Amino acid sequence: MKREEYEQRKAFAGDKHPSMLRRRLDHDYTGKRIYLITMTTEGRQPLLGTVVGDPEAPAGSANAPRTLLSPLGDAVRREWYAIHDYHPEITVIALQIMPDHLHGILFVESPIPLHLGQIIKFFKNATTRHYRELVLGREQRETGKQGETGKQGETGKQGTAAPPLHSQPAAQAAIIPPASLVGIPPAAPSAPSARVPVGSAAAVPQPLPVPPRPSRSQVLWTLGYNDHVLSNEGELARWKHYLQDNPRRLLLKRQRPEFLRPRFDIPCAGYVFQALGNLALLQATRRLQVRVSRRCSPIQIQEEVERHLAAARSGAVLVSPSISPGEKAVMRAAFDAHLPLIVLVENGFTPLTKPKGEQFEACSEGRLLLLAPWPHHNEKRKITASQCQALNLMATAICR
Repeated sequence: MKREEYEQRKAFAGDKHPSMLRRRLDHDYTGKRIYLITMTTEGRQPLLGTVVGDPEAPAGSANAPRTLLSPLGDAVRREWYAIHDYHPEITVIALQIMPDHLHGILFVESPIPLHLGQIIKFFKNATTRHYRELVLGREQRETGKQGETGKQGETGKQGTAAPPLHSQPAAQAAIIPPASLVGIPPAAPSAPSARVPVGSAAAVPQPLPVPPRPSRSQVLWTLGYNDHVLSNEGELARWKHYLQDNPRRLLLKRQRPEFLRPRFDIPCAGYVFQALGNLALLQATRRLQVRVSRRCSPIQIQEEVERHLAAARSGAVLVSPSISPGEKAVMRAAFDAHLPLIVLVENGFTPLTKPKGEQFEACSEGRLLLLAPWPHHNEKRKITASQCQALNLMATAICR
């Protein structure tokens, strides 16, 4: 969507809610770029496979974490790599299929005639056809319903989904299913001798009932998808590693849910937080706030680093929003030394939030706690001076 169109619609769109499914304004989705695409199954159903292995096993070993694809998951894999066959301008760089979602990286090497969203739509339609045959068709065959063809979306004798009404021949499309099949109660039969006067309201042709559209239970994917534009080779390498590491991260999340799943409405020091990580750090006997002035010289910052590291090694848990350069230096050194930390952050969490990058490992090992006093948002915001002050006051209260 162009910015002018967005500005015209914005006044009528109502409140803006957090969403990761919006397209970028003023971005050309037909041009040469690399995209990370994420989409989830409807209802987060684990239809695509099962994650197996040992999260401690090294990559490449027999017991390394991996996804065993279901027949549907294998069909999804084939359709993803077939994108290049239908659109030679696009190269498939990577794919990671998880039980209820997928991540894929596409490289649009030269301009494409369609918006990228149209190509993703074609992929979703193709894989939904596999879903209807491999999952819904199998369920109907197992319950003895393979001969039922009246309802839209059910399979016929060959187990394939009936074509949508708009794609059937004209003569066949004119056949309207009985009212009982579209949820409309049948009209009471009139008396045999009853005649309808010409010109009466009853003589006016009534609109024919419209067959229902397929329900969300008949589609594989949720509406929309998330795209992230990769800007450089370093970011591409990080995301390729993230995709490869996804099965291991899921197994760790299952093993250590108390460290890797967000929790909400956590009271502490007179505030209410969202939390991600080891809540037991809040009960540490000694909690030390990291507060370093922006006016400190590099030598003074190094002295603060050494002082706080010594305190952390003697049992203190360091607490800070990590705002000033000196605070960042202290918290970075403590993080690299695998010392326990409580970090206050401006952006909150969603129920599906996971720690990012190296924070994931720190949370899974119980040495990091992230606390957020405010709700989650998707926009890139610069932290304000009042927020910095508020976070520092919260850190003081936690350490009191």
